[in-house]
Amino acid sequence: MGVIVNKNNQMDNELSRRIDADLRARAMETSDISGEDPDLAEDAEYLKDLKKTSKFGWVWVVLIVLAIISLISIALPIR
Repeated sequence: MGVIVNKNNQMDNELSRRIDADLRARAMETSDISGEDPDLAEDAEYLKDLKKTSKFGWVWVVLIVLAIISLISIALPIR
């Protein structure tokens, strides 16, 4: 058996819109950067002299995996 519920969505939508607008306005007032998402992780002191990985960083991963496979094949010969 089903229950049909009628709800006044227009009133709820208006309230949700007003709450959303109020919270957005408060967030903009309290933030120092308007419209930008700050990335504070890159501002850390210990990251000052580090460089980002180049687009060929995946080659190192492949080489390490191949080295591990070769070491395993040397250590455990096929009988």
